[in-house]
Amino acid sequence: MIVCPAGRGGDPIEFLVRIDVHLPADMPADQREEILAAEQVRGRELIAGGVLKRIWRIPGRFSNYSLYDVQNATVLHDLLSSLPLWSWTNMQVEPLAIHPLEAPVEP
Repeated sequence: MIVCPAGRGGDPIEFLVRIDVHLPADMPADQREEILAAEQVRGRELIAGGVLKRIWRIPGRFSNYSLYDVQNATVLHDLLSSLPLWSWTNMQVEPLAIHPLEAPVEP
């Protein structure tokens, strides 16, 4: 049996998100620094709020994998679009479900 939360007011859904950032090469340095600082502040807010559970950088790239725990895809979209780097990103979103090996064992 595969257990997959509905995400409609029930249990939160985990989403694995890959974010690739593509800032323009001609972006002024001060604007770049301002956006990156704002991104760090927003990321810490999401961690403190309990929705961004983990984040891993991808060495050699301006990219990361993030694990979000939210009620549904609409909430995730709202959170991701609140990121200051949103306009310069490509994102791949994968909803995750509990694997049968981790599902509760029924007697």
